[in-house]
Amino acid sequence: MNPSRRTFIATGASLLGAAVLPGRAAAAGTAAAGPIADGARVPVLVIGTGYGGSVAALRLAQAGVEVHMIEMGMAWDTPGSDGKIFCNTREPDYRSYWLRTRTKAPLNYFLGFPIDRDIPRHTGILDAEEFAGITVYQGRGVGGGSLVNGGMAVTPKRENFAAVLPSVDADEMYGVYYPRANSGLGVGLVDPAWFDTTACYQYARVGRKHAQRSGFPFTFVPDVYDWDYMKQEAAGTVPQSALAGEILYGNNQGKKSLQKTYLARARATGKVTISPLHQVTSVAPAAGGGYTVRIDQLATDGSVTAAKTVTATRVFFAAGSVGTSKLLVKLKATGALPGLDDEVGKGWGDNGNVMCGRANHLWDPTGKLQSAIPCAGIDNWSAGGAFAEVAPLPTGIETYASFYLSITNTPHRAQFSWNAATGKVDLSWQTAWKQTSIDMAKTIFDKINAKEGTIYRTDLFGVYKIWGDHLTYHPLGGAVLNRATDNYGRLAGHPGLYVIDGSLIPGNTTVNPFVTITALAERNIEKIIATDL
Repeated sequence: MNPSRRTFIATGASLLGAAVLPGRAAAAGTAAAGPIADGARVPVLVIGTGYGGSVAALRLAQAGVEVHMIEMGMAWDTPGSDGKIFCNTREPDYRSYWLRTRTKAPLNYFLGFPIDRDIPRHTGILDAEEFAGITVYQGRGVGGGSLVNGGMAVTPKRENFAAVLPSVDADEMYGVYYPRANSGLGVGLVDPAWFDTTACYQYARVGRKHAQRSGFPFTFVPDVYDWDYMKQEAAGTVPQSALAGEILYGNNQGKKSLQKTYLARARATGKVTISPLHQVTSVAPAAGGGYTVRIDQLATDGSVTAAKTVTATRVFFAAGSVGTSKLLVKLKATGALPGLDDEVGKGWGDNGNVMCGRANHLWDPTGKLQSAIPCAGIDNWSAGGAFAEVAPLPTGIETYASFYLSITNTPHRAQFSWNAATGKVDLSWQTAWKQTSIDMAKTIFDKINAKEGTIYRTDLFGVYKIWGDHLTYHPLGGAVLNRATDNYGRLAGHPGLYVIDGSLIPGNTTVNPFVTITALAERNIEKIIATDL
């Protein structure tokens, strides 16, 4: 996103005009239906439909710009044979994983037995992308990560923000862009009185009791779930979703994913078109201005059914931290975008993610019915460098277990690099780096175990293995703001190219990251529209 601030006029066409270009709808203000056509010319192409891309598409459309979004995953708008769009976490099927023949659950053992199962190869909703030292979980589909996360919509504490995005004005973020993001995402808090009485949050109440008995601050965490709907789920008056364990492979009812918020509003403008099952393979300067973008259309078995070439005046990279970083590193190394800064690919982190479980006493049951939507956390950031989400274990049986996903203040950062021998992008992450995160998380859980006389569970991540240190849900960095890009995401050396997703954030947000990704996108796109268009 560093293309110096040359105006759009220099590229030879006006983004804001209603002129119809080949491959676009003839009716002014009405975006074309159906997938993008080979040979199309578009004012703006957005690669990815996650948080950053959705913000960009909405705000550009509101400014009068027609936008085409390219999404590698499926649309997720058609029910399966069971009448549901998404499958249940406890019964993963062909819809669950991205082009795998066996599931790879983050928590892949239970009571010491492996729980992964064979599945048909399909363009499913959750990608477990494996690198040398880590598995990165990512959402695949229109809506990106919003489809598969727990919806925990956390704004970092103001005092921690300078370490998250040091080149960004905190007053602007907390005064304008965080509120704008929270409003656009539909963020809300659980009703504390209902929380105190409902069976589905018994597990979180046990987590609260243990945290407070050990002197740790316990906090309710905002979420994008429809809390009124969840109350109705608990009352038995509507189909269950969060209370039916739906989280990892999508949520059929109450969660306000991007499909229901930013993307719905973007589509309502009539100026945003989305092409699912399309994957961008190359972006390079076009002879007549703008950029030539090569795109593969995919079948649901992952095979390529068509190769397309389109021309875009401007391109926004919004494929997520891993997707954007891999693509930019490849394009720089192979000469397609030689002007990219050498910082591209650097500054990648895992948001300090580690998981663990604790075995509670029989007098501390956590409940058979557990809402899959977490709503609380334990904050030991200032003293121990850890924030722990009190997470569900929605197995449908009583486990007497407390489960946690921790975010820690790890200093470790990896780099993506092009491997010419394999034709792929590698990541320099080292599994041993997770020990720093484990040590920080232990500042919470060692103390709780000592106070409660409890122990760690050793049956959730392998045989006699305590910590889930093999993964991240929160990939961040790889095209860091004000390093790989300018301070608003413009890519150096290539005017008209922008980054607007989690790859801008250098590795850690101190909390769940998607509100920060959204707020930063709101900030950046406002500047880009005001100055570049």
